[in-house]
Amino acid sequence: MTDTVPAKNTPMSDMAQLEADLATAAKARDQVRLTVLRLLKTALKNYQIEVGEELSPQQIMTILQREAKKHQDSIEQYQKAGRDDLVKEETAELEIIDEYLPEKMSEGDLEKIVDDAIAEVGASTMADMGKVMQIATQKAAGQADGAQLSNLVKARLSN
Repeated sequence: MTDTVPAKNTPMSDMAQLEADLATAAKARDQVRLTVLRLLKTALKNYQIEVGEELSPQQIMTILQREAKKHQDSIEQYQKAGRDDLVKEETAELEIIDEYLPEKMSEGDLEKIVDDAIAEVGASTMADMGKVMQIATQKAAGQADGAQLSNLVKARLSN
């Protein structure tokens, strides 16, 4: 790609990086990247207006993860509808969003986080799932899908 596009799976630190990437995509006439970056910029700006202050790196990650989740959901819906053309389009857009997200944790790392959270809370039943999820989500720090964490916690607590 180009110099201003972040290295794969490095967190985007601020809006300045997004602005630089937008300019690069516009100069390169990369319409897919340009569209996705505009979408991200709009989502971030709207949230910034909503909270009324500059966004922290964690807030930026949250918004980016939300946008990635929307694309994942769209891909699933398009697959069910047999719309391969739209699946391909959404997948390409999701790949661009993923460039701005931290690398996902391995299954082993997630299991360790869940086990540590269960030990920290002293959880033994499904009634403790909320407490465990809160700690595990914090420890995963945006590097794990909530559904994946939830499934691991359920599996551990139901044993």
